[in-house]
Amino acid sequence: MGPLRSVVLAGGGTGGHIYPLLAFADCLRRHDPGVRITCLGTPKGMENELIPPQGYDLRQIPAYQLPRSVNMNLVRTPGRMWTAARAAGKVIDEVRADAVVGFGGYVSVPAYLAAWRRELPMVIHEVNVPPGVANRLGMKFTKNIAVGFPHQPSQAESLRDATVVGVPLRRSIASLDRYALRNAARARFGLRPDLPVLFVAGGSSGARSINLAVSGAAKELARNGVQVLHVMGARNEPVPIPTDLPVPYVTLPYLSEMELGYAAADLMLARGGAMTVAEVAAIGLPTIFVPYPHSNQEQKRNALPVVEAGGGLLVDDAELTPDWLERAVIPLIRDPQRLYAMGAAASAYGRRDGDEALRSFVLEAVNR
Repeated sequence: MGPLRSVVLAGGGTGGHIYPLLAFADCLRRHDPGVRITCLGTPKGMENELIPPQGYDLRQIPAYQLPRSVNMNLVRTPGRMWTAARAAGKVIDEVRADAVVGFGGYVSVPAYLAAWRRELPMVIHEVNVPPGVANRLGMKFTKNIAVGFPHQPSQAESLRDATVVGVPLRRSIASLDRYALRNAARARFGLRPDLPVLFVAGGSSGARSINLAVSGAAKELARNGVQVLHVMGARNEPVPIPTDLPVPYVTLPYLSEMELGYAAADLMLARGGAMTVAEVAAIGLPTIFVPYPHSNQEQKRNALPVVEAGGGLLVDDAELTPDWLERAVIPLIRDPQRLYAMGAAASAYGRRDGDEALRSFVLEAVNR
């Protein structure tokens, strides 16, 4: 296989698109420090906060929200889509890209169109079922489809011939030994080393229903010696936490070093976003999944295989109450043997090599 000299990566809007992009970029750079990596983003996406601090070139192009249904008329009609594609094409030409790799989000569409017009190798990485609308459009132009989870090809016709490579994870997470880091992580957050920790995080934007349920259960959890590390989400209004608890209850608006939260935890309570599922499975962290209810149920589909493997529990958002948490969390988090078995089951399902597997897949596509 020939080396990659220049790669354009497209993915933005949410952390679910940006974090695997960054992990893949890091993988490319580990193998070849001289490879040119150019990321495409929009002026308003999270990529502006996440990509430049990691040292990667971020080029802004216009991108537009797409209708939920995808057909070829979508490509033929809106002139603004071709305007965006021309902007992406200028970047591709300037950096002399060998390939375009897309991770979804509206910014991926102009990149896919520009690559198609140039007959440039294009790879799409998808983690959801059904695929996101941007990636569904891109799949009309390439057969180089990689997916993050084994269940995906059997659940979506458009992914039937996709290759399962796993989800690229940040090295700080992919290489994490959470038991070895546990005491240091707990000390970082002011948690006691001798009591169990429930780690709560509702995604990059938080989840108010989760926040309310856990805060409502705070007194009973604390009375039973359960510490809480609670990431409420930077876009959520803080919920009140009792101040007279006998054990620590630590709240944060946002946590960039998620590996420390994972290492501190005995059990996690989270949504079912693809990145969260991939990360907790890879490191073997038992998790109670509360899928986002107002969607096409992709979060439930993400989490269900881990639950069926024995690595977690699943509860509907509407059923998540303080009483439910008290009944479910307290006996579970105080049972080390059960937690260990759940962690082992999750780890057996998860994988830590998604970045390397995707790199191999991209090299095959470029050298085909």
